[in-house]
This record gives sequence, structure tokens and C-alpha cells, in this order.
Amino acid sequence: MSDDNKNLSDDLDDMIGDVKEGAKKAGDKISQKANEFSDDAKELGREAKQAASDFADDAKQVLSDGKNVAIIAHIWWIGWIIALIMNNGEKKTELGSFYIRQMLGLLLFSFLSWIPIPYFPFIIGVAGLVLWIMSLIGALSGEKKPVPIIGEQFQDWFKSL
Repeated sequence: MSDDNKNLSDDLDDMIGDVKEGAKKAGDKISQKANEFSDDAKELGREAKQAASDFADDAKQVLSDGKNVAIIAHIWWIGWIIALIMNNGEKKTELGSFYIRQMLGLLLFSFLSWIPIPYFPFIIGVAGLVLWIMSLIGALSGEKKPVPIIGEQFQDWFKSL
């Protein structure tokens, strides 16, 4: 019986050794995977930081080209006032100033529709709407396109804006 106990003890020691070895291998594998995940997380962090930086650069470009000011100026009086404030000082852009002048002229032109002559308000209203749409399309494209017939006069009359 003593040999049996010794064999059992040896078998048990072998099993414990195998378990310890298996646990060590599992721990090493877990540590290796944790390091891989850590490296992946660091890489994703760098990519996210670069994407955020690219987005900020793009946002600065959009804000600096004056296109947004040109579009905002087309939202009648309140938009025109907001665009005028946005286009003031060091943020002043040529495109924004162009459409601020265009819209001031179109807004003043729309006052002609108040003249009480038969059909005159309707004609001025339709003409004003068509000119406004043409101006908005130019602003959306980012090009300085004066409205037909009176656009150049608006630029000349309101050149101080």
C-alpha cells in the first residue's frame, strides 16, 4: 500500500505540475493578448486623434472661405444681419462681402412690391424671387455671380460693405 500511496502522490504531483504549467501558459497567453489589445487601442487612439484633427482643419476651411456667410445672407433680413456680423473684422471674406451686397440690393428691391399699381407688386415679387434663387445658387456654388441687370449696380452702390 505504501507503493500505491507513493504512486498516487507522484501522480498527484505530476498533475499539480501540469496544472501549474497550464496556468502559466494561459497567463502568458492572456498577457500576450492584453498587450495586443493595448497596442490596437493605442493605434485606434492615434487614428481618432488624426481624424479629429482633419475634421477641425476642414471646419476651419469651411468657415474661412466665406461660403457660409454668403448662404446665411440669403435668409432675408435676419440672415443678412447675421452674415454682416459674421463677415466683420479679420474674418471678412470677398465672397461673403459680395453676397452681403447682393442681398442688400435684393432686399431693397423687394420694397418696390409695395407700390400700389395693378400687377406691379406681383411682377416685382416674382422677379425678386427669381433673382433671389439665382443669387442663392451662386452662393451655394461658391462663385461670385451677380444677378442679371441690377447685380453690378448693387456691387457698386454698396461697395463699402
